[in-house]
Amino acid sequence: MDLCVTIKGVSFLLQTGMGIFGNSVVLLAYANIICTEPKILPVDLILCHLAFANLMLLLTRCVPQTMTVFGLMDLLNDPGCKVVIYAYRIGRALSVCITCMLSVFQAVTIAPAGPRLSRLKPALPSLVLPTFAGLWLLNMAICIAAPFFSMAPRNGTVPAFTLNLGFCHVDFRDYLSYVINGVAVSVRDFAFVALMLGSSGYILLLLHRHSHKVRGMRRSHGGGAETRAAKTVVTLVVLYVFFFGIDNVIWIYMLTVPKVSPVVADMRVFFSSCYASFSPYFIISSNKKVKAKIVCAAEQDQPSADNQESSEK
Repeated sequence: MDLCVTIKGVSFLLQTGMGIFGNSVVLLAYANIICTEPKILPVDLILCHLAFANLMLLLTRCVPQTMTVFGLMDLLNDPGCKVVIYAYRIGRALSVCITCMLSVFQAVTIAPAGPRLSRLKPALPSLVLPTFAGLWLLNMAICIAAPFFSMAPRNGTVPAFTLNLGFCHVDFRDYLSYVINGVAVSVRDFAFVALMLGSSGYILLLLHRHSHKVRGMRRSHGGGAETRAAKTVVTLVVLYVFFFGIDNVIWIYMLTVPKVSPVVADMRVFFSSCYASFSPYFIISSNKKVKAKIVCAAEQDQPSADNQESSEK
């Protein structure tokens, strides 16, 4: 096997394995939290849904990509490609939308109480599920064209204005469809990233200008926890925007050429999936609830392992 192909395959394999494991751990931890704790904060539900969206992205994009890199061909037929590509597009869209939602909800949570926010803040928990439903419907509608252009790879040369994903082709057939699809996706992404950056900037402004006041006002209501959560959200936003920037620089380049090199397409897949792979580990390291559940599960497994060893002796 060629050295470059080996490096690419190992990179995708590590990224996919780490991402699936990390997001699965976060999902299981939050599932336990939701089942055992009487009061669930909006941020917990949002982070749980973010882990699900990231897991969905990795399973539908990185897993088949990794298998293709290692030489497994003809993985999917035309209907399979349509389902996988559609699910991937929705997962990718939900990742940016839910990160934005997380930032906006956290900004509202730590904002000083005012005439309008005094009514909005108590309603935040009841708005989480309707917002999830709205984001799902929005992105299902925006991504609805993806199945119509997706197909299993054909023998021969790749036509112009076709994204060669290795395991599937996305054939836009003409330049107009190619550009309209790219513009629609980019407008949605940039809109949510702009809102994400605005709310995160507001969070930073509050933490910088009113840190002492906020700590004093909220000490009896878990203000320290809110501040830690706000810093976690801002860091997640910075992480997303960094990889989003790399992803979109490559995407804009892809829109300017009629035939995209597989190497360029692979680079975009890798960088666009980095957030989904790295974010769960940051959530685990910065979220005390998730960390406590993981430690508790590890401690419960340890005695059983010790008992098994002693019985074998």
